[in-house]
Amino acid sequence: MERSQARMHDAPHDRLTGSIGVGHIVFFVVAAAAPLTSVVGASPAAFAFGNGAGVPGTYLVAGLLYLLFSVGFTAMSTRIHSTGGFFQYITVGLGGRMGAAGAMVSIATYSAIQLSILALAGVYIGDVAGPLGLTLPWWAWAGAIVAVVMLVGRRHVELSGNILGVCMVAEIAILLLLDLGSLLHAGSHGVNLDIFAPGIVLGKGLGVSMVFVIGSFMGFEATALFAEEAREARTSIPRATYLAVGGIMVFYAFSTWSITQYYGPDRVTAIAASGLDRFYFRAAEDVLGGWATALMRALLIVSLFACALSLHSSINRYLLALARDGLLSRALSRVDPAHGAPIAAGKVQAAMASALVGGAALLRVDPYAVVFGWASAFAVMGILAIQVVVCVAIIRFFRNLPDRPPRWVALVSPALAGLGLAACLACVIANLPLLAGSDSPALHSFPAVLALIGLAGAWRAHACRRARPGRDAALRLLGDEA
Repeated sequence: MERSQARMHDAPHDRLTGSIGVGHIVFFVVAAAAPLTSVVGASPAAFAFGNGAGVPGTYLVAGLLYLLFSVGFTAMSTRIHSTGGFFQYITVGLGGRMGAAGAMVSIATYSAIQLSILALAGVYIGDVAGPLGLTLPWWAWAGAIVAVVMLVGRRHVELSGNILGVCMVAEIAILLLLDLGSLLHAGSHGVNLDIFAPGIVLGKGLGVSMVFVIGSFMGFEATALFAEEAREARTSIPRATYLAVGGIMVFYAFSTWSITQYYGPDRVTAIAASGLDRFYFRAAEDVLGGWATALMRALLIVSLFACALSLHSSINRYLLALARDGLLSRALSRVDPAHGAPIAAGKVQAAMASALVGGAALLRVDPYAVVFGWASAFAVMGILAIQVVVCVAIIRFFRNLPDRPPRWVALVSPALAGLGLAACLACVIANLPLLAGSDSPALHSFPAVLALIGLAGAWRAHACRRARPGRDAALRLLGDEA
């Protein structure tokens, strides 16, 4: 505690302070992935429309792809020690204009997923509170979450980490209970590992399953976003990254394997297709009892709150990084001297979230079918596009270093990860109507919208550079941090 207070006392007004360890960083990442929401909400669609019993293996394929990505990502993280996430990586690898473009797309992407989470939370809270006589529209509950998230986010980063840790443990505990119960009540086919056979995992429908599965890993870049606030960032960031990605991969694969054993590999696709929203709740009620179903519904709200808090913290740090480098108002770089948190960026982020929720409310669109579905599809596509660019940035960064790491780290792993992620992006674009749950022609404009957002960021960086000749506004971190 004394060390943390000393760092706050000596830090400039735009420097983040804190002393979080590997555990706290992992909590931020796993909370953004929202384990309970991802398993209960996303995997039934993969079972129904994708490769069926091969879904557990699909989580392993996606996890291995992100572990491959992490090789170059973590190697680069040991040389960059400032907040900014993918913005930093693209900037030092591909230049300030590309970095600014990537940052704007990242902010839009995380804002979209935050909107989808708030809409879903508003619907779920309304369903729970309605029978109790608390009848409010979904956007009112969503606005309340934004207010609470902002209040928590302006405190010490350790507080957010502790809250997320409690939420994560609760989510994982109920899912593990369901997993174990499912295995104990497996059908006559017994418990086996046959569904991990390559012929089942890599069979028909793998691409469609990846559309739903890949989004479950969203948010692991938070490990780099908290580099300034981490103890011994050179070692804690790589450890947290591998622990988070590996843990998410194993847990999701185990949970989906368990439910497959319960329903049976031959029946799981049909049962999922007959009721996506009842797929896990039906098993929980049969295996554990009605109390488990009620608890899971309550913990879904906790999961969504934790995800909203994690995303708020991530977007804050993007805004702060852009403000430091002159791409946004310098006022956004102000840090609370008492808590070392990005207070100005936090207020702006909360205002952004409120505006998005308010806009959806004014348009009177369905919070689940339109807001959640469309925003989620936009976010998955955007983050995949950024991750592909980061792979290129990693290769370019290490190629220009005299003391570059081994070829596997500097070239092979990011190249393979980039190709795999590009294939996933192509699958998402080809299946946007399925992912969004809508066949609206407007969905097909999403790639163009992302491109325009990126161009706007690049133009902003170019304008800043012209206004201050000789200085690339987005490259200050090179001299200060790299």
